Amino acid sequence: MKETVEKTEVVRPGSTHLVPTLGWFSATAIVMGSMIGSGIFLVPAEISRNVGSPALLIAAWLVTAVMTTIGALSYGELAAMMPDAGGQYVYLREALGPLPGFLFGWTLFLVIQTGTIAAVAVAFGKFLGVFFPAISSTHWLWHIGHVSAIHLGPVVLGNMDIGVNTANLVGLVMIAVLTVVNVFGLKLGAIIQNIFTTAKTAALLGLVVLGVLFGRKAVAMAANFGHNFHNFWAGAGWHTLHPLQVGVGGSVTMVGVLTILAVVQTGSLFSADAWNNVTFTAGEVKNPKRNLLLSLILGTGLVLLLYILANFVYLFALPLHGSPHGATLAARGIQFAPDDRVATAALQQIFSSTGAYLMAGGILISVFGCANGLTLAGPRVYYAMSRDGLFFKAASKLHPRYKTPVAALVLQGIWTCLLCISGSYSQLLDYIICTELIFYIMTIGSLFVLRRKKPDAHRPYKALGYPVLPALYIVMAAWICIVLLRYKPQYTWPGIVIVLLGLPVYAIWSRKTSRESAT
Repeated sequence: MKETVEKTEVVRPGSTHLVPTLGWFSATAIVMGSMIGSGIFLVPAEISRNVGSPALLIAAWLVTAVMTTIGALSYGELAAMMPDAGGQYVYLREALGPLPGFLFGWTLFLVIQTGTIAAVAVAFGKFLGVFFPAISSTHWLWHIGHVSAIHLGPVVLGNMDIGVNTANLVGLVMIAVLTVVNVFGLKLGAIIQNIFTTAKTAALLGLVVLGVLFGRKAVAMAANFGHNFHNFWAGAGWHTLHPLQVGVGGSVTMVGVLTILAVVQTGSLFSADAWNNVTFTAGEVKNPKRNLLLSLILGTGLVLLLYILANFVYLFALPLHGSPHGATLAARGIQFAPDDRVATAALQQIFSSTGAYLMAGGILISVFGCANGLTLAGPRVYYAMSRDGLFFKAASKLHPRYKTPVAALVLQGIWTCLLCISGSYSQLLDYIICTELIFYIMTIGSLFVLRRKKPDAHRPYKALGYPVLPALYIVMAAWICIVLLRYKPQYTWPGIVIVLLGLPVYAIWSRKTSRESAT
């Protein structure tokens, strides 16, 4: 059927179009593979320290599940309506104009995509150190220097080491390998994604099954559930107040349940992030009007179910409450699992010391697949931006044989490696948490704009629950942003500054494109 959504492109001489290659399984593998990284194995510790209640630990993941599901259902309409390379960038461009689309792509390249790849690549190196102790973030090969901490009110900048150690060297090698692999055709990248997504989904499912069958420890069950689930609900009342530190090193204040659940979404919501990456590859998905929607719903649904079940397994194996000085894993609890490795501690409760190696192996598979999915998807956004004249011209060119955006892949790989060496990726990712939510709000808000702006556009699928569910997502995400602005400014205004730095860059590129069009 003829596409009724108007689209303006600056097509560069000699550029070609991406080739549809991905079926529904590969598209679903990108959704699941990009979502499952290392977060589900680590962040329950931090969430538990904040909420102090088994019920609220599960509630945090349920909030994440509700928001992610609504997001996927909403993106499904946009993806079916505009199955073009670039995904979210295209939706923002068509609904709100080129500037919001560019600012999303700018932030994606500068921090979101590249910073996440850097983080999971270094995590790969750190977990490889479980098997090879010489691989460590403290084993420096080239220590360039240390950037001292700079305190700006409740925000701390700097405080990072620059250089190459054995852990981030492994990450650099992995980034280079995945960049090269994804240059040699989408099919090869998709095969790797399918293999690793299947393996890590099986590993996560194995954790759940083993935990349910063999992981129920009497001490943990009594502490977390008790008689008639009394302990499960303890501390989860509407009138219960929870201590919360304002900013970095700020005062401690008492907040209610809705506020604390909003704060901990910085862990759970962003452990389930990157599901939107499949929309970036829309131009290479076969029958995208069907397969994109299917992959979004199936992929997010399966991952979120496994995430919630995994948290129940943690509660079966370990008490929620613990002490950082506990002599045993049970004494440390979920809250103070060694190095926040909750999943490792849970498996050690089942398999003793062997559990650490099993979990490390599972996480290695998980983060490698996650890095591959992110590496594959991101350059499709830069490709679309370049075709609009809003990114480096070379990024719009495809490899003559493999039909992949080779320059965009290389640019992404170089910048990601620089973030690894600088040690800044972790801070940068913290800074843009609120900004990412704002882009999600804008994209889901695009549903309302396009329903009014293009009422006659062909929509093979219409968002389930429209307008109530998309509006609910916007309200929930806005509440999280408000809470973060008030209590966790380190997650808010630095990211807004990063986005605003894109304004002069947009002015330069758009002016250059206008001059070229005039000639």
